[in-house]
This record gives sequence, structure tokens and C-alpha cells, in this order.
Amino acid sequence: MHIIAIDAMGGDNSPVEIVKGAVTSLNQFLVDKKIKIILVGKENIIRDELKSYTYDENLIEIKNATEIIKSDEAAMSIRTKKDSSIVVGLNLLKENKADSFISAGSTGALLSGATLKIKRINGISRPALATLLPNKKGFSLMLDSGANVDCKPSYLLDFSLLGIAYMENVLGIENPRVGLVNVGTEKEKGNTLTKEVYEILSSANINFIGNIEARDISSGICDVVVCDGFAGNLILKTAEGYSKFIFDTIKKELTSNIMNKIGAFLSKKAFKKIKKSFDYAEIGGAPFLGLTSLVIKTHGSATHRDIVGAINQSYKFYNGKMIEKLEHLMNLTTNNKIQI
Repeated sequence: MHIIAIDAMGGDNSPVEIVKGAVTSLNQFLVDKKIKIILVGKENIIRDELKSYTYDENLIEIKNATEIIKSDEAAMSIRTKKDSSIVVGLNLLKENKADSFISAGSTGALLSGATLKIKRINGISRPALATLLPNKKGFSLMLDSGANVDCKPSYLLDFSLLGIAYMENVLGIENPRVGLVNVGTEKEKGNTLTKEVYEILSSANINFIGNIEARDISSGICDVVVCDGFAGNLILKTAEGYSKFIFDTIKKELTSNIMNKIGAFLSKKAFKKIKKSFDYAEIGGAPFLGLTSLVIKTHGSATHRDIVGAINQSYKFYNGKMIEKLEHLMNLTTNNKIQI
């Protein structure tokens, strides 16, 4: 049985949406899958929330945690708030009492805690948040999307290797193309970091296509998008904001008069399909790649649909033995493919 620990107190909509997502998964989407959920947080609050639902009590456990790390607190709050829902949840992973941990809480605290408590895959200096972005040809995997704001050049090589291993094994893409996010495609463009990383990736035996601009990601120009967490988070949040703006504008125009409403009705299936491809909740969250246990960071404003998506992603990782495969592929990649 796959045991998933979930931070019930993390994020803007906790614990309401977190609990709803956990129960929804058990009752509707994962009834045929063997999972158990541990909700981590203030027990009395979680129990009160669970009273609104009918569910198999054998499949939901509550692990009490008396403290909460807020999104605006320093990452190292994990040292002072040892009974926070993030720390307690990560301890469940460390002690092998859970197979994965999901949180919508502080990204910095989650990264710091995971790095300190969970072992890294051999050869990886820092784990990265990996986010799948839709493009014209399918998906690109962006690393890092917000975990490591300040990066050394060697970190971005690690991100490239993790991205290659993920895309080869999960999406079946042979010899994935790697692109480095920059302010221009020319070799000499960028800051000190990107210039150094360009030289490293150019010397590595990988399918490095060079610098790419953020606007090119949606064209499917590469399979693995590499950048520091600062740039990655800006790309992700900008894409999310404009996606919402565009769909809200289209909805407003299509409901502005009777003729537009008729046209909207006739095109309903097409619009629904397009919207689904941009829906972050379909993916659910971003895994920290590079750890020997699965940690998934969901959006800070995660709804129950995001939690359902994250639980589904966790199950697929576990059932597909993804951690073991990433470790194996990283060993092969590091030992045989990369020569600098």
C-alpha cells in the first residue's frame, strides 16, 4: 500500500481544500488503487474538517503537528519549528512511515527540510523543482522552477541530468534536447552564471541546443528547460497569470451577447480541451527531483483539484518505481555519458 503524507496546514486554502482533496481522491478517483493518506497538522482542526465527509476511516490517518510555517517565514524556520506540519511530514518520510510527502506550504522551508532530512541521489548537489510545461509538441520539463534562487553553475548541470533522466524514462523521449534559459540565443549573452553554465553544458556529452529565450518554450524547441529557480519561478508565474487572463478575457467576450453565446456553445468541447491542457491542477504539483524519496510541492493557492492531481502523481511515481529508476539512470548518465 502506498502511504502518502500530506501537509494539511500548508498553503492559502488549508486545511479546507487540502482535506477535501484527500477525501475526493479516496472516494472518487483512487478507489481501485491501494493508498493510505496521513494528514499532518493540528489534529483538532483536521478532525473538525473531516466531519463534513464520508470516507473509509482506515485509509485516512491524522498525525498531529502543533506548529505551522507560514509562507513569509524564513526557510530555516524548520530548525525552530520542529513540530511544524512540514517538519513532521518530512520526518515520516525519513523514518519510512510514508512513501511520499505533499505540501502547498513554504517552498523554501520544504526545500531546506527535504535537503537536510532526505538523502540526495548520488552525485546530485541540490534537488530541483521540476515542472511540466505544455508546448505545441507535448511537454517540456523546466528545472528549477523555484527551489534554488541562488545557483552555482554545477547545480544547473545537475538539473540537466535529472531532466534528461526524467524525460527519457517518464515520457519516453530519446536523447532529450536541453536548452538554457537566457536573454538571447547568442553564446555571449547573459550574466556570469549563464555564461559559465553554457560552457559546462557545451562540454558535456548531452544534446545541448544552446541558449533559448523564455518565449520559445511554448514552441517545443527543447525537452528540458534549464534555469536557476529565480528565472524559473518568474517564467512559471507569468505563464500562469497570462493563461488565466487570456481565458477570462475569452469567457467574457463569448458571453457578451447572444450570438457569441451560441458560438461559445458550439465550440464548448474545443475550448474545454484547450483549457485542460493549460490546467495546472491536471499535473497537481512539482516534484523535487534529486531526492531518494518523493516530495511534491503544490501551488501555494492549491485547491482540492491540485491535491487530487498531486496524489495521482505520487501514486504514479510510486507504482512506476520512479525513484529507483532515476537513481539507476543518474548513475549511468554520470558514469558513462557525461564527460567534462
